[in-house]
Amino acid sequence: MQIGVVFPQTEFGNDPVAIRDYAQTVEALGYSHVLAYDHVLGANPDRPGGWSGPYTYLTPFHEPFLLFSYMAAVTTRLGFVTGVIILPQRQTALVAKQAATLDVLSGGRLRLGVGIGWNAVEYEALGEEFRTRGRRSEAQIELLRRLWTEPLVTVHDEWHNISDAGINPLPVQRPIPIWLGGHAEAVLDRLARLGDGWLPNHRTAQDAADALTKLDGYLARQGRTRRDIGIEPRLHVKDGDADYQRRVIEDWREAGADYFSVNTMGCGFTTPQEHIQALENFAKMVGV
Repeated sequence: MQIGVVFPQTEFGNDPVAIRDYAQTVEALGYSHVLAYDHVLGANPDRPGGWSGPYTYLTPFHEPFLLFSYMAAVTTRLGFVTGVIILPQRQTALVAKQAATLDVLSGGRLRLGVGIGWNAVEYEALGEEFRTRGRRSEAQIELLRRLWTEPLVTVHDEWHNISDAGINPLPVQRPIPIWLGGHAEAVLDRLARLGDGWLPNHRTAQDAADALTKLDGYLARQGRTRRDIGIEPRLHVKDGDADYQRRVIEDWREAGADYFSVNTMGCGFTTPQEHIQALENFAKMVGV
């Protein structure tokens, strides 16, 4: 079992020294990895036509590949998980290059979590099609693996035109593990066919029971079971005490989870030190 942390970037601030201290403390406490969310742009809810979503232009997000490159330079063991990169709004070859570079410079410490997102404003601004993002992500996943394992690639499909070209250097991990986020039925089907692991949004294994049953069906069609993929739920500190967290962990383990990430956001913390202290308390009371 590996227990990591969710970097609380919407509440943490921008001090690079505090970010360094966070990464080094997390590693010293024995946490296995850090997970970070991805948003390139935030929208103005008062824009013409209106807009609603859980984040706005006032919500800070650090770009995950750059954030993790910084953290990799100040740690030696800590792993990194994108949770999740909104893949279809990014160019596939560029994602392959960025991920490979991070994997090389960190010594193979990356898991690439990907998803299709919900924010059409970002897609528009980045020049990508929102409506076809699910289908495009499948082609991207297949191409990413080729770019990470083959020195030269030729592909001409609906979204890509690469003629006898490749990235260099290739990553340490060939290929880098690709985990999928989300819980829609189309995501579960995609996970069963293409994914190395699942980053569910469900709080507890009981909440995920229906999704897990559907996932089992999709996996069976591919000749796979839950033992063939990783599962990483998030443990929310605000949800309960140490006894509650242990029960949640045990229930998820019985459902097949072998990774967890501890989320300290939403607790009312106003300083980086409070987030770090909460992780110290969790490590002491629950264990990592």
